[in-house]
Amino acid sequence: MYLAIVIVATAVSGTLVNNRLRFSLPKHFFVSVFEWFGELGLFCVRLVLSALAPPYEFRELLRQCDEIGSKSLPLIALAGAATGVVMSLQTRDSLVRFGAKSFLPAVIVFSLVKESGPIITGLMVSGRVAAGIGAQLGSMRVTEQIDAMEASAIDPFKFLVATRVLACIVMLPLLTLASDFCGILMGWVANTLTEPVSLRLFLDNGFKNMLFSDFIPPTLKTMVFGFIIGIVACFQGMRTQGGTEGVGRSATSSVVLSSLFVVLADVVLVRLIITIWGY
Repeated sequence: MYLAIVIVATAVSGTLVNNRLRFSLPKHFFVSVFEWFGELGLFCVRLVLSALAPPYEFRELLRQCDEIGSKSLPLIALAGAATGVVMSLQTRDSLVRFGAKSFLPAVIVFSLVKESGPIITGLMVSGRVAAGIGAQLGSMRVTEQIDAMEASAIDPFKFLVATRVLACIVMLPLLTLASDFCGILMGWVANTLTEPVSLRLFLDNGFKNMLFSDFIPPTLKTMVFGFIIGIVACFQGMRTQGGTEGVGRSATSSVVLSSLFVVLADVVLVRLIITIWGY
């Protein structure tokens, strides 16, 4: 659907120029899209080959885990807490109308664990981490630091790309757990301000009917989000051209593309989880 919208917009803009441009722009757009995905596929292959070959950059990996995970934790915790409060306030009024107020803890817990927590974490990390990776690698590319690494027999894919992608894959599930925890806790706080209830009772009612397929698969799917964020941001950064202006474009495109692909991947993964485990 997004691709169709862009194609239509491109075709419409072409009519404002001339007939030749009107027919050439959609064709050029298709070619550019296929070229981009082809280059991304080759980028992924080179990444895997570099990551599997020793020696391994464990120190850089730990540094990236701290950069991506620890420094993103306050933002993720705040986003999860705000989601829990809003969900508690909004859902409570709706459930009271139908006489189902007792289901509020279960609704909050299930909503956060199964969907809201993972997707919010993915989008928050896309905004913070993807922009940082794209800008950092982009500036290294335009200042020829990456060329200097290659001249020094240092594999930039192993040191720069593989560590960042793997750190994103590892840290996304942990950040999702933090988001779920803060959301559930603040959901209880918001509910308690309206009608006092113990935390133990709130958690018992919330997790009473939760199954394996309600918790583990939605949390682990964020590993796919992490791979998407890391690979897209690194890819956009490594192919930066055009000086400082190109660095800005790389940072922007990293955020936009990674966020878009996270949302699309979420649709596919939810359908896959339902097919395999059922709800």
